[in-house]
Amino acid sequence: MQPDFWNDKRPAGVPNDVDMAGFRSVVEVFERSCKTHADRPAFSNMGVTLTYADLDRYSSAFAAWLQNHTDLKPGDRIAVQMPNLLQYPIAVFGALRAGLIVVNTNPLYTAREMRHQFKDSGARALVYLNTFGKLVQEVLPDTGIEFLIEAQIGDMLPSLKGLLVNAAVKHVRKMVPAYSLPQAIPFKQILRDGGRHSLKPATLGLEDIAVLQYTGGTTGVAKGAMLTHGNLVANMQQVRANMQQLDEQGQPVIREGQEIIIAPLPLYHIYAFTVNCMCMMVTGNHNVLITNPRDIDGFVKELQKWRFTGFLGLNTLFVALMSHPDFKKIDFSALKGTNSGGTALVSAVAERWKAVTGVTVTEGYGLTETSPVVSANPHGDKSRLGTVGLPLPGTALKVIDDEGRELPIGERGELCVKGPQVMKGYWQREEATTEVLDAEGWLKTGDIAVIDADGFVRIVDRKKDLIIVSGFNVYPNEIEDVVMAHPKVAACAAIGVPDEKSGEAVKLFIVRSDPSLTVEQVQAYCRENFTGYKIPRHIAFRDALPMSAVGKILRRELRDQA
Repeated sequence: MQPDFWNDKRPAGVPNDVDMAGFRSVVEVFERSCKTHADRPAFSNMGVTLTYADLDRYSSAFAAWLQNHTDLKPGDRIAVQMPNLLQYPIAVFGALRAGLIVVNTNPLYTAREMRHQFKDSGARALVYLNTFGKLVQEVLPDTGIEFLIEAQIGDMLPSLKGLLVNAAVKHVRKMVPAYSLPQAIPFKQILRDGGRHSLKPATLGLEDIAVLQYTGGTTGVAKGAMLTHGNLVANMQQVRANMQQLDEQGQPVIREGQEIIIAPLPLYHIYAFTVNCMCMMVTGNHNVLITNPRDIDGFVKELQKWRFTGFLGLNTLFVALMSHPDFKKIDFSALKGTNSGGTALVSAVAERWKAVTGVTVTEGYGLTETSPVVSANPHGDKSRLGTVGLPLPGTALKVIDDEGRELPIGERGELCVKGPQVMKGYWQREEATTEVLDAEGWLKTGDIAVIDADGFVRIVDRKKDLIIVSGFNVYPNEIEDVVMAHPKVAACAAIGVPDEKSGEAVKLFIVRSDPSLTVEQVQAYCRENFTGYKIPRHIAFRDALPMSAVGKILRRELRDQA
């Protein structure tokens, strides 16, 4: 479908196109927002709030330190590996202002996963939290990382409180295993030293890569999606345009500079990275960062402190919050919108959320490769449960059959996306890029969809064997490749099975080469090699696995059996 198919289908206030010419880079958007909204709160976390002016000052100091104390040049890669703390936006915007490419890294990664990402991206610098110091020490010799910047949880707190928090994290909660990285520079020292220098603006254009965002692959190897400044600026502008929907009184539902958004999803994940870190920033809104959303007690207590207007979450989180006894005591009177993304929303969960909070959960759709937002549901009653809404302004969609022919409205086929938010390609992987991106700029998503006559899109199946656990992509090949290296495994296959909490969970079928292999041994091996969401929840031993004539394991047959 051409973009104009949706022109008469969008709600009032939402334009059909966006002006992409307004900015030359993410940095320009950031610097303009910091000036426009200087006195407004930008990010709050652990009782501390940074205004846009604070964020400007700290990120400038961070960038100036990189320019004056390292030989890092524009285009070099810097990995940032930390949970939702104030140090995260400072480091990311600081790195971008110095012209570097940010490599977002999951802090829960195992040594194997970190090693791959750091080596593949060619990262020369790493910003990490000291709780992961032991892993950093372990992988460092196998990488090209030369500069280490070490943050501690209490860095941005008032001095005495910061010291107490850091001591508690280390000695009481035992969250910092022993390690030795004497070359690491403390984050606080960088802000101090960098503040003595002035920042030299980097020359950046929309074609320059801003972020390498890693995503799994059908080969089991994580690939870096090259997201340019242009991709991110476009997606910010597109999401912002979508926020201009008018209410019954003809007023914009989302008001710039007046919203308080709860941000529990990890900022290193592309969904929160663009929406919380980028889009809320361009609109001058206030993000409340939740460092550990798994601590539901602490999360509910934090929610009780704010009259928040927006909430970004996913199915797993909604379920966990609603089962907390104090959830009903939270003040939802200011809440206007709850957005769900990353994984399919279960209807019963959405209905319960609306019953308790009075607000409909609106679902959208996106991919790492599309920076990430492709489509979103309109606000409030115009939202349609069971769909991922309408494409963002400036985005074209079509569905194709196995031969690549476009199918008519109402027919199921592979969803393809075209728009300014579509990635440049995969980092140093031309073959993988040409598999998904054609010469006209259409990206094959691997998802099977139906476009309804009124323009709403429904995702009905998956072409790839991808498993989505709590919004994170898990690729069966990666699980199988690693488990096959176990000396007692002859063959194995991983599939996704429905799970009430996480949407899907990994189920692993194993043919043993040694009958002494136990479920417990497999679990321990997986814990060593995979971050939490990839660990198989179900393990089954089989005498044989279903195979095709050429010896390919038939995962679909296993899914049917499961």
